[in-house]
Amino acid sequence: MGALVLVRHGQSVWNAKNLFTGWRDPPLTAHGRAEAKAAGQSLAHAGMRFDAAFASALQRAQKTCALILQEVQQPDLPCACDAALNERDYGKLTGLNKDDARARWGERQVQRWRRSYADAPPEGESLRATGERVLPYYEAQIAPKLHAGQTVLVVAHGNSLRALVMRLEALSPQEIVAREIPTGAPLLYRAEAGGAARPASSFCFPGSGSRLRGLASRSFARLSRRASPNRSTPAGGAAGRHGASGGSISRGVGWKS
Repeated sequence: MGALVLVRHGQSVWNAKNLFTGWRDPPLTAHGRAEAKAAGQSLAHAGMRFDAAFASALQRAQKTCALILQEVQQPDLPCACDAALNERDYGKLTGLNKDDARARWGERQVQRWRRSYADAPPEGESLRATGERVLPYYEAQIAPKLHAGQTVLVVAHGNSLRALVMRLEALSPQEIVAREIPTGAPLLYRAEAGGAARPASSFCFPGSGSRLRGLASRSFARLSRRASPNRSTPAGGAAGRHGASGGSISRGVGWKS
């Protein structure tokens, strides 16, 4: 039985400026680097070790992944990077201040573009379209590792992760509207043998240097010991875009501070 850890990258320079970022490639802020290190420290505290790591093609995700791997004492673990995991393309909103966009198009319309399943910003991607590239990549590259008993780290973006979480937790288009993925807060899922993706077991760990609570820490550590029998074999190499579907994912009660 494998384990999947999802982490949204730490705060970027454009996050700090309240700008729509999408496929643009700003670096992490000092706060974002601290968030990434805190996420890694939480995972290290729980005894987590990874067999494979994935990130998007954007530097804010790749740097977050590298900082996490440093904190769990696995700096040499290869990270497979692919644009399939990139943030959604915000089209004409890219580079705009979110408050300015609300003033121009209205609070309700901007919120629909940001959080709804099917509505896309002008010349941009909807969450549904984002999922159409994220999910095939997950099925081809990530799910097989989980069902081989490996523990996998995926560092990506708010909307590429929302698309994946929607699938893993079997959320409806209405339910995903309210789902937020905080920066630098790991989410844990447990893979089970066989079958289609199902709602999965997930713990949200606190960022910003907070200490793990006992119950979550014990649960995470227990799962990490069971998740992968061979910790010495790092996974790497180039990642493809298509492939067969993976097995089931099981989810329990989420937790965050």
